[in-house]
Amino acid sequence: MSSKSADSHSPGRQGLAVLMLAALGVVYGDIGTSPLYTMKEIFGATTGIPLDQLHVIGAVSTIFWALMLVVTFKYVYLVLRADNHGEGGILALTALASQVLGSRPRLRRAMLTLGLFGATLFYGDSVITPAISVLGAIEGVEVVTPQLEPLILPFTLLIVLSLFVMQRFGTASVGKVFGPVVLVWFATLAVSGLQHILAVPVILQALNPLQAWHFLLERGPLVFSAVGAIVLALTGGEALYADMGHFGRKPIQMAWTLLVLPSLALNYMGQGALLLANPAAIANPFYLMFPPALLWPALILASMAAIIASQAVISGAYSMTRQAIQLGFLPRMSVLHTSAQESGQIYMPAVNWSLLAAVIGTVLLFGSSTALAGAYGVAVTMTMLITTVMTLFVVLGRFKVPAPLAYASTAFFLTIDVLLVAGCAIKFFDGGWFPLLAALLLFLTMSTWRRGRTILVASIKRDGVSLATFLQNLDIGDFQCAKRVAVYMVADPSTVPQALLHNIKHYQTLHETNVILTVRFSEVPWVTESERLKLENLGKNFWRVTLNFGFMETPDVPNALRLGESAGLKIALFQTSYFLSRETIVVAPGKNMARWRQALFAAMNRNAGGVVEFFRLPDNAVVELGARVQM
Repeated sequence: MSSKSADSHSPGRQGLAVLMLAALGVVYGDIGTSPLYTMKEIFGATTGIPLDQLHVIGAVSTIFWALMLVVTFKYVYLVLRADNHGEGGILALTALASQVLGSRPRLRRAMLTLGLFGATLFYGDSVITPAISVLGAIEGVEVVTPQLEPLILPFTLLIVLSLFVMQRFGTASVGKVFGPVVLVWFATLAVSGLQHILAVPVILQALNPLQAWHFLLERGPLVFSAVGAIVLALTGGEALYADMGHFGRKPIQMAWTLLVLPSLALNYMGQGALLLANPAAIANPFYLMFPPALLWPALILASMAAIIASQAVISGAYSMTRQAIQLGFLPRMSVLHTSAQESGQIYMPAVNWSLLAAVIGTVLLFGSSTALAGAYGVAVTMTMLITTVMTLFVVLGRFKVPAPLAYASTAFFLTIDVLLVAGCAIKFFDGGWFPLLAALLLFLTMSTWRRGRTILVASIKRDGVSLATFLQNLDIGDFQCAKRVAVYMVADPSTVPQALLHNIKHYQTLHETNVILTVRFSEVPWVTESERLKLENLGKNFWRVTLNFGFMETPDVPNALRLGESAGLKIALFQTSYFLSRETIVVAPGKNMARWRQALFAAMNRNAGGVVEFFRLPDNAVVELGARVQM
């Protein structure tokens, strides 16, 4: 795929209904499973909220208006417009904001750092969501058959293990049933909630925003505890933006407005109505909405919805990692494509097994959805806050929104975000430390890699031989001529590749055609074919070529090089050798990085995935030569 736009998934091409159904299965699985545990946590022992009519109506009203303000107004109708050539997500937004701030380098660096931290927070969500969603669903066993309670943890671990083992087979076939299953799930949420609303219609007072306002004011200093529980209803909102590139803006907006929001609102009000009629139902208000005969079907459907919610964030972790690699935040990793039709369907073994270990450890560490609720929300709300900050620069610089309007709307949403973050921050010692610690470790790792690569390229340039000077003094008649094309892949195209110096020094050989090749990844998701290749004839059988790829693309170097034929650069498939330099990092005391970060970077560099697979080079045409580089 050479290019992509916001309209690549337009309803006119694929059908709005089909895209809406597909979006249900991927985009809304996370937020759609929040009713499994949210109401139970709001009235849990840690919040101190009385279980009476005033507070039940107030809590439900707060959930409803939080969904309206944060998800509907902010994400669905504002943030979705801040697309990066049709793509969304925190890294896509980071790239977009950094482009807008291109003339302000200090602020641009700050935005890159902030975006990187937001990306690491996403990984925390990718660990907690499968754990809390599956646990929350399986805990329904306590309601259905209390005798099976000891099996909740083993069942959860079995489902989690099966989910991650299945990843290597891809989601192409499984994905076809995701949408219909989640459609049934949301229909079930709506119908079950409506039945209880009809029985206790006083709960409809929750539609009045003043009920939410009075509920929050009445809590006083304890409002943060209440907000920390209510935020569980908003987790998954960031997925609206992250998955925009798969479905387009309109299908996501329509699915939310016509089905998801009404279903969630009806279910939360239905749970509130149930609690007004039977306060003892707080033990598990979701499952106790169903009559005994429907408990097992509800449990099975909830488990399927939880698996789908988990699948969405796992797939998101793969996409996020690929973006991070191609934006220079992580070393190369093995990327396997699980669909011949959809480039976005990928499987990354290293990410998969790391996530599996983290999710299993999380389930064993916390043991229940109630315990995990303390950890859930911190990462999500901080990502929401970062998204709000970055969106400000995009609407100012790209959409030219009047400054007073942009600042006023940003201040409004920032106030909500800060309140949500503060509500989750008080749960720091109850589990909130977990995603923050994971994000901090990942941030140190990713920032170390980016800083290390910058220093490494500078070191190669400093110690290298100028290509211009080399060609000026080169007499090709002094060397044997190999009747082949030599492609030298380099990070710095202004210096002579180490592999070329080795050929001259040890074999006294020059190839008939020599290509100095640099691959660049742009801060846009897709690059058009006309922008793919930049070519310069340096004379003396030397060419300098730059290949440009977007951060969502799979770099196929041999295929891209064929674009140079029209300019006279002919690269025959079976007459081309690719020379690669594998750097061995020599750690030495220096001022650029701390010694431990140098050691970490050297270890990451040693274990980076192969260049051959990453750039789709032919195995039998690659020559690797080592080079020692001191940082």
